[in-house]
Amino acid sequence: MKMTLYYVTNRNHLGEDRFKPEGYGIHPSADGIENLRFGEVTVDAEAEKIKKYFNSKTGSGNGDGVELANYLTARAKENPRIAAYPESIPDNRLTESKQTGTKLGSHEMRNKVLETMLKGHDVLIYVHGFNVSWWGAVGSAFALQAMLNRPGIQGEGKGDVLVILYTWPSDGSALPFVAYRSDRTEAIGSGFALGRGILKLRDFLADATRTTVKRGEEVKIRKELCNQNLNLLCHSMGNYVLQNAIQRLIERSEGNRLPRILDHVFMCSPDVDDDVLETGRPLGRLHEVCRNVNIYFNIGDLALRGSDNTKGNPDRLGTIGAANPLQVHQKVFQIDCSDIVQGLMEHSYYLKGRINADIRKSLDNIPQDGRSSRNPGRFPNSYLMK
Repeated sequence: MKMTLYYVTNRNHLGEDRFKPEGYGIHPSADGIENLRFGEVTVDAEAEKIKKYFNSKTGSGNGDGVELANYLTARAKENPRIAAYPESIPDNRLTESKQTGTKLGSHEMRNKVLETMLKGHDVLIYVHGFNVSWWGAVGSAFALQAMLNRPGIQGEGKGDVLVILYTWPSDGSALPFVAYRSDRTEAIGSGFALGRGILKLRDFLADATRTTVKRGEEVKIRKELCNQNLNLLCHSMGNYVLQNAIQRLIERSEGNRLPRILDHVFMCSPDVDDDVLETGRPLGRLHEVCRNVNIYFNIGDLALRGSDNTKGNPDRLGTIGAANPLQVHQKVFQIDCSDIVQGLMEHSYYLKGRINADIRKSLDNIPQDGRSSRNPGRFPNSYLMK
């Protein structure tokens, strides 16, 4: 079967031609860390193998998206087919008629994604975490898209979810301290780049319905809207990217409220401080840009314990949840996955079994309360996965 994935990246391209890349590297784009490239990746995969991973038994139920990601990463490496969207920006000194030839990759992706959404598909933007190569990011994004659309977990009448990968220059190397600190640095600039992308989306949505004046009479011009949901899932240090994106939005937004652009935000194994969502903290205004925030955490997450103990960070949101649950906004929901995550090395459990299916239920707007896979927690808007 042929699988296609949309991507956005601020990584440096590999090869001589930026629009015909052989892949992307571990450094920021030579045009600047906030420069974004857009395109598609296509791989061929065996349908029977994918079905096998759907049916694999894990401690959190059927469906092993982690092993599926490894398989799809290998497939992508074997026969890379990357189609970067070409861009052309005429010289400003040229005549006005010539300037109409401007072509942007962001516009091409916007049009293709809008066409998909008009057919009834929601979109999930995926931001990976620390120590992830370009090909690893591609494999994880493909696996996430496949797992969310596997048979039997969609809500009635719901279409497939389209995943868009935002991949930033994570080192793809597990060297202690060096790679982690480097990734934290790159995550700041990459967050600013993600913030720029969200601002572009804000401007597009604001222009979707606008009013103009023609001969003294107001004429309302309405572009075709899809009425589908746009969502965001950040894994591990990808949540630190999100933290910096929100800071960029705050800097560049007028008024007292941030634009409400997203439906659901999923913070999976978040490698950020456990008080980050409180008022006055870096993500204290995250709830303004979305309908709700969903935190998935696991007290036994060894990767995040390493962030606590060896990198000098405070307690992580991804291990214990919010430090002060009663001080976060009522739109924030906490899901404790500790009882069903097997093994201390599991850090990508959002790709597995009931946890992945729970994310799909939120995407399908199934109410947070009363799900068969959850028990109520000790605090409001908190749950124990079972």
